[in-house]
Amino acid sequence: MAPLTPGSVREKITEKKGSLFWRNVTVGFKVANVDAPWEYTEEPHVQRRQEILKKYPEVKKLFGYDPMVAVFVSGTVATQLVLAYLVRDAPWPILIPLTWIISGTLNHSLGGAIHEIGHNLAFGHKHPLANRALGMLANIPMAVPLSVTYKKYHSDHHRYLGHDTLDVDIPSVIETKLFRHWTTKLLWLTIHPLIHGVRPFLKNPVPLLLLEVINFFVQITFDIGVLYFLGPRSLFYLLVGTLLSLGLHPLAGHFISEHYLFWKGQATANYYGPLNFFIYNLGYHIEHHDFPYIPFRRLPQLQSIAPEFYNDIPYHTSWCRVLWDFIFRDDMGPHARAVGYLPQGVDEDDMVRLAAKAKAEKHSSSNGVENGGKKIS
Repeated sequence: MAPLTPGSVREKITEKKGSLFWRNVTVGFKVANVDAPWEYTEEPHVQRRQEILKKYPEVKKLFGYDPMVAVFVSGTVATQLVLAYLVRDAPWPILIPLTWIISGTLNHSLGGAIHEIGHNLAFGHKHPLANRALGMLANIPMAVPLSVTYKKYHSDHHRYLGHDTLDVDIPSVIETKLFRHWTTKLLWLTIHPLIHGVRPFLKNPVPLLLLEVINFFVQITFDIGVLYFLGPRSLFYLLVGTLLSLGLHPLAGHFISEHYLFWKGQATANYYGPLNFFIYNLGYHIEHHDFPYIPFRRLPQLQSIAPEFYNDIPYHTSWCRVLWDFIFRDDMGPHARAVGYLPQGVDEDDMVRLAAKAKAEKHSSSNGVENGGKKIS
């Protein structure tokens, strides 16, 4: 399947104007047109899900869970613990690149596992505590307590995708205004773990859960143990590996590729490439949002069952290219995140024309001049 260019899908998008999936705009556009008649109707993948299930009810056979997640998580955690032990006395010139390349990759992989486990796809919905326990195990080498909190807010990301308050993945207004130049976008990516961690508590705070407290104490106990028994370099390897992996790291390209408007109007985008191996097929992001209860190893089967729903949609082939474009393209940045839905039958071009017309009429009516005793407006 060859990647499509924006121009080659323009007509296809136009044909599907009535579909919510094709009617997103950037959060920057909404901020600039906040007085326009915005309307949030429903999460756009709901419509696609209904259409796919109506035509292909056999998709339901893919639903369920995959206990192999526990096997992969256990192996990755064990690997990280062994490596943390081995680097306890490593010289800094060796430790730093190992932290970015190896610890960053493995800890980001564990983050992908936490996402999968957050949907209860390891042991199923009948065993939520088993899923939360596995999530905490996956969390341990990451050195930052995030598993339970992530699951709590990620549910709203699926339920209210594109809602600029309830979907806390969407950058805040101040982010869209401050980080526009390539230098500030580079800074934004560097501190992305901090921003992404703090933003939910500022945009849409949710009461603390008991499991979050348990997650916190389990994690802090582990971190103190690593510091005491192995030393600061081992803790550096784990903690900084996490921070680097969620910022300037090739795998972090998936944060940008998933819902930023590289293609006009498209709510969600895919990445089809080898790095999906490390993060539990998160690149199959359209498929995941269409059916969030299909385990990661079965997501690729959706294409073979319902090819016409996926084959014509443009997708990314390089997360490194995604990060490069995000930094250096003027139309990309935190302000390019997909948000909101326009009223039925109205697209972004219409909004621009209507806003310009309203501005011109307002200016004309307030600045009319007298000409021969008659007001011209």
